[in-house]
Amino acid sequence: MNFHQKLTAAWTAHDSLLCVGLDPDLSKFPTHLRGKPDAVFEFCRAIVDATADLACAFKPQIAYFAALRAEDQLEALIAHIHANHPAVPVILDAKRGDIGATAAQYAREAFERYKADALTVNPYMGFDSVEPYLEWRDRGLIVLCRTSNPGGSDLQNLDIGQGRKLYQHVAELVATKWNPHGQAALVVGATFPQELADVRGIVGDLPLLVPGIGAQGGDIEATVKAGRSAAGAGLMISSSRAILYAGKDEDFADAARRVALETQKTINAFRR
Repeated sequence: MNFHQKLTAAWTAHDSLLCVGLDPDLSKFPTHLRGKPDAVFEFCRAIVDATADLACAFKPQIAYFAALRAEDQLEALIAHIHANHPAVPVILDAKRGDIGATAAQYAREAFERYKADALTVNPYMGFDSVEPYLEWRDRGLIVLCRTSNPGGSDLQNLDIGQGRKLYQHVAELVATKWNPHGQAALVVGATFPQELADVRGIVGDLPLLVPGIGAQGGDIEATVKAGRSAAGAGLMISSSRAILYAGKDEDFADAARRVALETQKTINAFRR
């Protein structure tokens, strides 16, 4: 089963468009985990186990693990997800953006070492920065398009002629020329619902990873209505901090589940 098939199955089986982001910050961990050598794994494992039936995907952000020298715990975490929650795809959020042999090594890192189902990549070195990943035909390639941060407008919103913006051009390329094996998806922020609607109109039913709800202020109703596919799916709406740090005590995983369930229900209220 390839990434798109696995994602589609998770949308249906879990009745969910919620992607749970895994951004471990030791300063926000419950006291009883601090100082443990495997604290990152234990924290994230508990979140995963508490929310797996509510999620369409998990999205570990590699920088949080690498900064803590916890890459081995990231490997163990993804292995745990595959072994215990195999229906939920794992997106490695790394935003890689190099070319040629270097990009091929990034692909090996993501898909051989970490065994991720999909990877986020940066397209601004052109097709050369995407092509090496296409050899992994069962894996997803999620390309930055219209990101949730305000500074994204510096480049992504540039007019490239004939009334078209650069992010619209990226969306069209990814949906057509850069997607020969049907692996592609796009990152489009919840903080720009009109742009999200524009992208949906360009790419049809292509999956969209949508960060920016919760801490960044994106509105769930506007996001779902702008970005849902004709079937009421098509989205991986990512929430990280609001779920991860909903609780500060030993019941942190239960608190995370409550927020994840509330978020899932809110999303579903506007899907159909």
